[in-house]
Amino acid sequence: MKNSMTLKGLFTCSEKIWNIQQGIYSAALFLHEEYHAKVTCCSAGDSGQDVQGTSVVANLPVLMRQNPAETLRRVLPKIREVLHVAGVEMQLTAAVSFLTVLQDESVSIHTYSHSFLHIILQNLEHRDAGVSNAWLETLLAVIEALPKETIRHEILNPLVSKAQISQTLQSRLVSCKIMGKLANKFESHIVKREILPLVKSLCQDVEYEVRTCMCRQLEPIAQGIGTELTKTVVLPELVELARDEGSSVRLAAFETLVNLLDMFDSDDRRQTVLPLVKSFCEKSFKADESILVSLSFHLGKLCNGLYGIFTPEQHLRFLEFYKKLCTLGLQQENGHNDNQLQLQTLEQEKKYISVRKNCAYNFPAMIVFVDPKNFHLELYSIFFCLCHDPEVPVRYTMAISFYEVAKLLNSGVYTIQKELVTLLQDESLEVLDALVGHLPEILELMINGGENSGSESKLLSIPDLIPALTTAEQRAATSLKWRTHEKLLQKYACLPQIISSDQIYYRFLHRMLTIILTNNVLPVQKAAARTLCVYLRYNRKQEQRHEVIQKLIEQLGQGKSYWNRLRFLDTCEFIMELFSKSFFCKYFFLPVLELTHDPVANVRIKLCYLLPKVKSTLKIPTDKHLLQQLELCIRKLLCQEKDKDVLTIVKRFQKRFYENDLLDQEKERQEHLLLEMEQLEKEKQQNEGRSANVNDKIFEKKRRDNKTSSVLVKSMTLSSSGSSSGTSTGKEDKKSKLVRSQSFSTQALHPKYSNIDKCSNKSSATGYTSSLSGMGKGCMLSFSDDSFRTRSTGNSGNATFSSSSSLIASHNSFNSTDQKNNGNKESQSRKMSIKNRKSNS
Repeated sequence: MKNSMTLKGLFTCSEKIWNIQQGIYSAALFLHEEYHAKVTCCSAGDSGQDVQGTSVVANLPVLMRQNPAETLRRVLPKIREVLHVAGVEMQLTAAVSFLTVLQDESVSIHTYSHSFLHIILQNLEHRDAGVSNAWLETLLAVIEALPKETIRHEILNPLVSKAQISQTLQSRLVSCKIMGKLANKFESHIVKREILPLVKSLCQDVEYEVRTCMCRQLEPIAQGIGTELTKTVVLPELVELARDEGSSVRLAAFETLVNLLDMFDSDDRRQTVLPLVKSFCEKSFKADESILVSLSFHLGKLCNGLYGIFTPEQHLRFLEFYKKLCTLGLQQENGHNDNQLQLQTLEQEKKYISVRKNCAYNFPAMIVFVDPKNFHLELYSIFFCLCHDPEVPVRYTMAISFYEVAKLLNSGVYTIQKELVTLLQDESLEVLDALVGHLPEILELMINGGENSGSESKLLSIPDLIPALTTAEQRAATSLKWRTHEKLLQKYACLPQIISSDQIYYRFLHRMLTIILTNNVLPVQKAAARTLCVYLRYNRKQEQRHEVIQKLIEQLGQGKSYWNRLRFLDTCEFIMELFSKSFFCKYFFLPVLELTHDPVANVRIKLCYLLPKVKSTLKIPTDKHLLQQLELCIRKLLCQEKDKDVLTIVKRFQKRFYENDLLDQEKERQEHLLLEMEQLEKEKQQNEGRSANVNDKIFEKKRRDNKTSSVLVKSMTLSSSGSSSGTSTGKEDKKSKLVRSQSFSTQALHPKYSNIDKCSNKSSATGYTSSLSGMGKGCMLSFSDDSFRTRSTGNSGNATFSSSSSLIASHNSFNSTDQKNNGNKESQSRKMSIKNRKSNS
């Protein structure tokens, strides 16, 4: 049998290898046929269908993982041939497959560069721009993993010829992007000697596309060559490109200049960068509006980067420029019907919206620029305009940045409370969704931000806050965007920390109950249920709490719709999470158990899944009556339940907790044994101490009274032997019992319970049957019984009684022995006294 299994395994393994080889052979054969079909179709003027060829190329990573050697030998050469005449789809698929093979590390980097790199380089200058970019992305990822020598010989050296003016436009564009990646792979002296001359040449290319592309690569090149070479080589090129005749070149130069601002010292910023920035700002409104969007996006970074070199006049000029951008396009809405003006506005509308949106994005940076103390004087009017902008993208961006603005204002946060209300009442749910994301933090800042705020928060001075919050929730509820509604309900759980308990009770709590009862979206109902439980948790009036609890039980737990009863169980789960165990047991334990008789099986199933959590809320013996109710409900379910799913869950619950109770009984039995062992050891030590004391006294008397009569010596000897024999008898009895209990403890203290049967076997195999007979019976309970038992109190009581009775018996035997010894000593002393009297007489 064993040999047949081995042969079967070998056959299966060989079959898999054969299948892999056949797959590689089929792929190679198909690609060979596809290549010849492609050549024929191209000669006939038809591109042909390469769906199957594309599928083979897409499965190249799988073939490489299964058998890389055969794939490299048979499949990859065919792919190389097919790619010469392949269509766009196969080219894109091949670029992705080659990158996947690199990431999977199916072969070493040396093998990869030897097998795949040449194919990648051959397809870089594909006539389709998308294909060329796909192969370029693959090459740039490969450069990160290649060793320097391979990069230098295979990529850098050919790049010198590819970057010449005589090469195609596509070739020079590819060269620009490759040089930006190579600048971080070599030392600065190699970059200076071999790469920077090519960079200067491409920055002065006759085509503006090449100059623009090279200008954007100056940032990674500058980061690779360091500060000194950036100042002497890159900065002059940027200054020249910033004055280029092509607007796209000037835009690229400006953005690169802003991104490299940290690499320039204060002199370069003052003498070179600042004049260029001023020139950009002046031209943006006059003749070069193409740079306006980029300028508005980078203005916050630019102002803070040049902050140290601004004069007060320049500081004010840039601030006024920012204010002008914030209202760009709004001042032209003068109601004229001139067709030319309308056409001009339509053409510039998107650009102006983007500018104002970028200004909203940069608003926190501009607060830092003017200092938060000057916010109300310098920027509040602009903040008001942006929050009331007619375009949704602008207001959306302000809602996102509202939290950052509130943090920066700190004690002056109360100045933007009205704008908070405005955004809460915004007609666009996108704006509301953006604001609600940080609503708890914003409201907390509103309360704690004021340094001089007393016990009454400044938030109470906003009478429109609560109506704005209720209006926002109602608008979200009537929309189709339930995720926004769910998010808003979750965030409203912070309100007990913001407003009073009465305001929550009258304006929000009953609304949450209504949502649970009427809304049709489950995540929204659960969010409302949890928030309602939070409101109930922090409600300060007992009467209101009782009213809400009664409504939850009557309208949800006893509701006519089974959907409401399911939501009642969800609510109870949140209550167990947020409230104490006693609170749940007091108000919700019995209403939950009533659902065991629910006519809908889904309700009973959900209840059965919740039973472990329900049982964990009980405190024994305080909640003993509730435990009995739970046991009764379980018995009824086991006896009367007809749904198989419900019955399965109940049995699983019963078995798991029954096993836990039996294990708990075993632990209790072990604890009693440990106490008994400790008591026996103490008695042993006491007996040994007493026997030692008796022997010491006898030795002392012998030494003092050498002339004592032989009768006295004999009587002393008899008394000592009698006491020692009695003691030794008791000692041997206790010692045997101690050895038995210790041998049992080695087994009982390290149990391995895989099931309940093992527990019963271990309890019967201990050898300590007299004191554990009751416990053995408790462990042998059968699971076939449908009744639910948590702990067999009678059995545990028997076990405890038997162990304690054996302990009492040992005490009695020890006391009886001591009494006998004491009686012998008294009789002997009396005899000695009588003899002495006779002799004296």
